[in-house]
Amino acid sequence: MEEIVQKCDDEMNKAIESLKFGFKTIRSGVVSPSILDKIQVLYYGEKTSIKAVASVSAPTPTQLIVKPYDPSAIKPIVAALGESDLGVNPVINGMAVYLSFPPLSGDRRKEFVKQAKAYADQAKVSIRNIRGDFVNKVQKDKTLSEDMQYNLKDDIQKATDKYNKMVDQLFAQKEKDLMTL
Repeated sequence: MEEIVQKCDDEMNKAIESLKFGFKTIRSGVVSPSILDKIQVLYYGEKTSIKAVASVSAPTPTQLIVKPYDPSAIKPIVAALGESDLGVNPVINGMAVYLSFPPLSGDRRKEFVKQAKAYADQAKVSIRNIRGDFVNKVQKDKTLSEDMQYNLKDDIQKATDKYNKMVDQLFAQKEKDLMTL
């Protein structure tokens, strides 16, 4: 019976990891190379992550440098960065692409908080769906007594509460990072 709760816990943990990845792609005051994680480059006819075709570094808090491993990848990288929602224009300088990010305005910070809130809400929906799936499995398992079903449902609800609290804490931290000047 512990394995049901453990599987539920593992699934909910995946929702948290997905949320953390989503938060990494939202820019806060300091620019991180991870904001490029969701960008896909059309490289030799295949959609490829930018980190698979180039190294990304952050020499200053407001600048990223993208250095392709293959010089022929510069144009597809620039195209992918131009089409993204980053709000910056890529500049080619030799064999590298430079991205200079302006300081975040108050309105832009609020937009990013809304985006982070959407990611947090999405994670909570995932956690609720996982809870529903496992509660249904417990209810349909006729080998379990009513007491065991009740205890398992209670354990699943405790896990749900724990992960929802984790989502709230992660969102509060991200919101703080975004709103700090």
